[in-house]
Amino acid sequence: MKKDLICIKYLSLGEINEILKLSAELKEYPGRFSRTLSAKSLALIFEKPSNRTYVSFQVGMYELGGNSIYLGPEHIKLGVRETVKDVARTLSRYVHGIVLRTFAQETVLEMAKYASVPVINGLSDLVHPCQALADILTVREKFSGFKNITLAYIGDGNNVCHSLLYICAKVGLNLNIATPSKYAPDSNIVRESLLLAKESGAKICLFHDPKKAVCAANVLYTDVWASMGQEKEASLRSRTFRAFQINSNLLKAAKKGALIMHCLPAHRGQEITHEVIESRNSVVFEQAENRMHVQKAILIKLLK
Repeated sequence: MKKDLICIKYLSLGEINEILKLSAELKEYPGRFSRTLSAKSLALIFEKPSNRTYVSFQVGMYELGGNSIYLGPEHIKLGVRETVKDVARTLSRYVHGIVLRTFAQETVLEMAKYASVPVINGLSDLVHPCQALADILTVREKFSGFKNITLAYIGDGNNVCHSLLYICAKVGLNLNIATPSKYAPDSNIVRESLLLAKESGAKICLFHDPKKAVCAANVLYTDVWASMGQEKEASLRSRTFRAFQINSNLLKAAKKGALIMHCLPAHRGQEITHEVIESRNSVVFEQAENRMHVQKAILIKLLK
């Protein structure tokens, strides 16, 4: 793998498959890897709050025999108390890797540019690569592959949607996306993904009608309507996205037995109903578990 994990765009299909294979091994035989990153340290720089990303990286690093150090917004204040490049060059002399959960993708790129150790994008406003890798690991577990499988993403064309575009296009997983017209995914990322899909054979289709998007879908996926930093838009978005809720009626329009996915946290009663997320079709918490297995694989690939 390259030095950093910045975006799925920069991973080859071979690298994605290597991560998935190692993730499966880590999940089945965790004890085999208990000393793999012995004496290694990981800095967790979080400008945004987190549950899954923080805990899964911290526990994952511990289970690999290493150590992690949490640096919240009150510790560093990137670009305010200290420049990104100074933080990158200083931490590179202390730790073996950096996970950065931030707002601007440019912050991740700058950190990677000046750090001499691997930088992992734990989330930016543009992409969420670790989530997408966990997502397709979950799909592969349930369907033993990606051929002739369709994932329907319903909701906001956000960072999760962008990473799904890249990864589905690379592995050959069909992707239908339904968003309100003003909340479509980034047009450049769509264009790049369509080009990638020509190589893998994946079919990528964009809709503004969720029922059309879920027709014949094997998996239904959603995310919150207002992400962190968009709280002031929550009321407007709630009205705009009302028809994009994953509920029992929308589920009926998909293939029988279609799985339900959500990257969490879920706002029950908004983008998804309590009934659906708690249904037997839901693999939401298996999906959440897979974050740790995937991230352990990434840590081994980059830090070992």
